[in-house]
Amino acid sequence: MSDATSPQETPGYDAMARDIAEVPAVEVIVTVAVNLMSAAAVKLGLTEEGDEHKDLDEARKLVHALAGLMDASATEISSFHAAPLRDGLKSLQLAFREASLVPDEPGKGPGEKYTGPLYG
Repeated sequence: MSDATSPQETPGYDAMARDIAEVPAVEVIVTVAVNLMSAAAVKLGLTEEGDEHKDLDEARKLVHALAGLMDASATEISSFHAAPLRDGLKSLQLAFREASLVPDEPGKGPGEKYTGPLYG
C-alpha cells in the first residue's frame, strides 16, 4: 500500500481547480495585491495590534513585491482596479519611510525601483 495520496483521496481538488479556472485574471491579481497590502500593513504596525507584529524587514519585502506586481500588471488591469492599489502602495511606502529610524534615500525605499522616488 502506498503512502501517496491518490486523486480519489483528495476530495474537492477537481472542484477547486474548476473554481480557480473560472476566476478572471484581473480578480486574481487584485486579490494577491490586496493580500500583500494587508500583510504589509500588519508588518508596518498599522493595525489595531500596533507594534505587536511590526517587522520592517518583512514589510520591506512585502511592499517591494506589491510594487513589482503593480508594475508588471499595470497594462493588464484597468485603471478602475489599478488606481486604488497604487494609492495604497504609496501610503504603505510613506508609512514605511515614517516608521524607519533611518529612512532610505529617495529612490532606495521598498518598491521605489518600480514607482520612482518618494519624498516625504
